[in-house]
Amino acid sequence: MKDMLKMTNITKTFKQGNQEIHALKNINFSVKQGEFISIIGPSGSGKSTFLTISGGLQSPTTGDIAINNTSFTNLSEKKRATLRFKEIGFILQASNLIPFLTIKEQFLLVEKVNKAKNPTEKIENLLRSLDILDLQNKYPKDLSGGERQRVAIARALYNEPSLILADEPTASLDTEHAFEVVKLLVKEAHEKNKATVMVTHDKRMIQWSDRVFEMYDGELIEIFDFQKEA
Repeated sequence: MKDMLKMTNITKTFKQGNQEIHALKNINFSVKQGEFISIIGPSGSGKSTFLTISGGLQSPTTGDIAINNTSFTNLSEKKRATLRFKEIGFILQASNLIPFLTIKEQFLLVEKVNKAKNPTEKIENLLRSLDILDLQNKYPKDLSGGERQRVAIARALYNEPSLILADEPTASLDTEHAFEVVKLLVKEAHEKNKATVMVTHDKRMIQWSDRVFEMYDGELIEIFDFQKEA
């Protein structure tokens, strides 16, 4: 299986007044097709910075990032945006749904960009798998936080990306739906050969992971003794 994400010697440094903050320290990390990886760590450890840099939403200070064997680091912003749209599905803490579109219209907009025909069956199958089919004609303001998050997850999965990056995808969900969402992400990874990285503070959610890493003070360390469930 090839690496869908490869990060080589990644650092990220911020200036805060006269102080230099080292958010990421010499990160070397990769995730292969079909692999589900969890990253845990305390607040402020660098988890979200790691995820946004790995998806090209911000640039590292040093190092190189490759997405599906294409170096991401030195591309123009236009080419990076094209690669992100094609290869990466983001699941962020904020659902980032368009407020004036119904749930179904959020997906039709993606298909308008893709110039696809008759996408309704595909949309309904995905919404049904996340138990939100009955929400398709509602607007984001009419949904609970958990419902909006499940829609955002569906939208990230909808374009069939090769790499899924999930930042606290279960944070606003009750326990039952949280477990369902993680199992769905694991299923997407294993059955559809997608590389998936999930950042979470909830250690209950890592039990289905293929590998687990902990981030602490900008350093990433693999954990080998986590409790794994088949």
